[in-house]
Amino acid sequence: MSSTAASGSTPLTDAGPLSLCARAPHVPADRLVAEMVPPPRFDSVRFATYIPDPNQPSQTDAVGVLEGFAAGLGAARPGEGKRGLFGFGRAKAKAPAGPRGVYLDGGYGVGKTHLLASLWHATPAEPSRKAFGTFVELTNLVGALGFQQTVRTLSGHALLCIDEFELDDPGDTVLVSSLLGKLVEAGVALAATSNTLPGKLGEGRFAAADFLREIQGLSAHFRALRIDGEDYRHRGLPEAPAPYTDEQVTKAAYGAEGASLDAFPRLLEHLAKVHPSRYGALTEEVRAVCLTDVRPVPDQSTALRLVVLADRLYDREVPVLASGLPFDKLFSEEMLNGGYRKKYFRAISRLTALARDAKPLVTE
Repeated sequence: MSSTAASGSTPLTDAGPLSLCARAPHVPADRLVAEMVPPPRFDSVRFATYIPDPNQPSQTDAVGVLEGFAAGLGAARPGEGKRGLFGFGRAKAKAPAGPRGVYLDGGYGVGKTHLLASLWHATPAEPSRKAFGTFVELTNLVGALGFQQTVRTLSGHALLCIDEFELDDPGDTVLVSSLLGKLVEAGVALAATSNTLPGKLGEGRFAAADFLREIQGLSAHFRALRIDGEDYRHRGLPEAPAPYTDEQVTKAAYGAEGASLDAFPRLLEHLAKVHPSRYGALTEEVRAVCLTDVRPVPDQSTALRLVVLADRLYDREVPVLASGLPFDKLFSEEMLNGGYRKKYFRAISRLTALARDAKPLVTE
C-alpha cells in the first residue's frame, strides 16, 4: 500500500486530520475485480476461529455443512472432466445434483460474514479464481464492466461469495437473477449471506409479486442454512459509550495519526457525490473517523448510503468517535419499522462496535 490513498484522495500528512469530504477517489474497473476478496477484518478468520454459541446448535451445524461444501469444490467443475496426455480419456465430470450454492440466513451479528470468509479461505482454489464481495459491490461491478463482461470475468471462478444479499429494487432482482443463472451454468459455486431467506427477498420494499419468478429462480440456486443466535457484538459487552463533546472529538482527531475529522451533516452531503462502490477507497488508509454534530439521518436515500459507509468502516476495523446523538438515534422509527430495517439495525450494531473501539482515542 502506498503512502497516499486512492487516486484523487487526500494524501496523509502531518498538517492535521484528514477530511473524508475532501476526498473524491477514482476506482478503475480492474481494481474492482482484483479487490473482490474478504475485507481486512476477515483476513485471518477460519472455521476453526468461529466460536459457536453453545445454546445455538444451528451455528455448529453450519460450520460442518460449509466445511463439506468447501471440500467438495476441490473436485472437477461441472463439464470440466480430466483428460489424458493427448486430450482424450476420462469422461467429463457430472454436475452435482441439487443447488450449486449455500445461503446463510440469520440476524445481524451471528457471524455469517465470518463463516462466508472462512469458506472463501477454505476453498481449494487460487485467490484469482475466488471472488468475495457485498451485494452492492457485485451490482457495482456489473455497472462498471457491463453484464456480458462481468459474466465472462466471473465464469472462470470456482466460487463467488456474496455478503449482505438483499434486493432493494426490481431492477436488481432481474439483474442478479440473470447473472447468477449464467454463472451457475458455467459451473461457478455460490455462497451468500443475508438476513432474509432467498424466497423472501424484496418483501416490504417493492411489489415482489411482480418479480416472483425471478425471486424463485434465485432461491433455486441455494441451499438455505438458518443460523440462529444473538448479536455477538452485544454478548457480555458494555453498552456503547455515550457521545463525546465536539471539543473532545476535535482534540482526538488532531492527536491521532491518520484520523479524519468531519461534521456529520457535511459528510452525509458528500456521500451523495461519491458512488457507493468507492466508499472503500474513500476510507483508505484512514485509521480513525471523527465526526462532530451527529444528528438523525434526514431521508432514506441518505440512510442507505450511510449503511454502506458503516459496512466499509466495519470491514476495515476503523474506529468511529462522535459527538452529538448516539448512533441508535440515527434512524427514525419509521425507517426502523420499514422495509430496510435490517440494514439499519446492522449499521447501528456495527457503528456501536466501532464506537467502543474509539474509546482509547479520548484523553482527559
